[in-house]
Amino acid sequence: MKDSVNQDLQFCKDHKQKKLAVLIDPDKIDSGAVSLLVDNAVNAQVDYLFIGGSLLVDDSFSSCVEYIKSSCDIPLIIFPGSIFQMSPKADAIFFLSLISGRNADLLIGQHVLAAPLLRSMKIEVMPTGYMLVDGGAPTTVSYISNSQPIPRDKPPIAVCTAMAGEMLGHRVIYMDSGSGAKYSISQEMVKAVSDNISVPLVIGGGIRSPEEAAKISRAGAELIVVGNAFERDPNLVFEMSEAVHACSQLLPNKA
Repeated sequence: MKDSVNQDLQFCKDHKQKKLAVLIDPDKIDSGAVSLLVDNAVNAQVDYLFIGGSLLVDDSFSSCVEYIKSSCDIPLIIFPGSIFQMSPKADAIFFLSLISGRNADLLIGQHVLAAPLLRSMKIEVMPTGYMLVDGGAPTTVSYISNSQPIPRDKPPIAVCTAMAGEMLGHRVIYMDSGSGAKYSISQEMVKAVSDNISVPLVIGGGIRSPEEAAKISRAGAELIVVGNAFERDPNLVFEMSEAVHACSQLLPNKA
């Protein structure tokens, strides 16, 4: 890549560009489904591929990374559920700190163990403030992390948490209602957070339609992440990509 992923996302923040990522969870889909998702992502001009999950029950992670990197040029970013989800063949990794919870292990503990491994891999590491938001249903990530999500009707809590994350040095804020959420994060909360931070905002969880993705993009998200909806209907990625990219608004160059 000419520019780093973080630089690219920051450009999106500064210039009102909107992007789409496809989340691939090796636990949930077989190799044939991964192949179809990757092919569709290429043809739909998806911006990023994410790989990871809250619970990996086999050794498919590394082989899935290798397959994706050999099949396309779309930047591959690890969205890790544990320190076991790392690979030097990926382009970047979200170094997630669960700032919405109070689990010390997910604030710093796992990071200490992962740091020397990541240093040796020499992939791009993006310090990311990760925030769980209630999506109307218990999710794997809330169970595994042993943390309570932010109430979906409390935007001020999300705003203050995101601001604290940026002040602590996180270069991305990632708000997620989790896999299997009934509801996506509200436009009101997305706008409130976006208006109060200067770093890129990533939104995932519960986004099922192009219309919903577009509304969240217009509310202030730089990057929309979709996983479950594409697992059910791989062809939905074409409409979703068109809807998200249509929300981009390139600012005029200043003389």
